[in-house]
Amino acid sequence: MRKIISFMHISLDGFVAGPNGEMDWIKVDEEIFDYGHVRISEGDTALYGRVTYEMMESYWPTAADSPEASKHDIEHSKWYKNVRKVVLSKTMSGAGLANTEIISENLADRINEIKQQAGNDILLFGSPSATHSLMQLDLIDGYWLFVNPVILGQGIPLFADMKNKTELKLLSTRQFTSGVTELSYIVDRK
Repeated sequence: MRKIISFMHISLDGFVAGPNGEMDWIKVDEEIFDYGHVRISEGDTALYGRVTYEMMESYWPTAADSPEASKHDIEHSKWYKNVRKVVLSKTMSGAGLANTEIISENLADRINEIKQQAGNDILLFGSPSATHSLMQLDLIDGYWLFVNPVILGQGIPLFADMKNKTELKLLSTRQFTSGVTELSYIVDRK
C-alpha cells in the first residue's frame, strides 16, 4: 500500500505559517533544494489543499521558462508538470485541470482508494488544513519535517486538534548549513 508523507517546513515551536499565513521565515537554499529534489522525485502523486495548489499552479507550470530560472526551478517545474496532482477542496471544479483530480467528499474512502493504487509515495505538500483533515482520519503515514531555527510564538500549528496519540518512529535526520534540521518519521501503527 502507498503511503502519504506530509512534507512541511515547521518552526521550532510547531507552526507551519505565521498568523496570517506568512512563510517568510522559511529558510531554503540550494543545499535544501538539492536534497529535497531527490526525495520528491521519488513521489508520483502530489497531494494539496486548495490554497497550496493554487499557489503552486500559479508558479510551477512555467517556472522553467524564465531565462533566470534556477536549476531548482527547472527541475521542480518539470516534476510538477508530470506528477499526478490530487487536491482536497469543497469549492474547486476539476474541469480543465491537466493531470489533476479534485476530492470534495468522501475523503477517507477516496484517499484510501488512491493509497491502494499502484505507485510510489503520495507527497502531501504544505496545506495545513488538508493535513489536519487527514490527521483526524489517521490517513498520514509519515512526516518529513524541515525544522527551521525560529520561534514564531503564534501562527498555524502543524499538530492541531489531534484526537489520538500518534506514535512515530524516527527514520533519519539531517542538519543543513542554514541551521534547518530535517526529521523524517513514519507513523508506528503497531
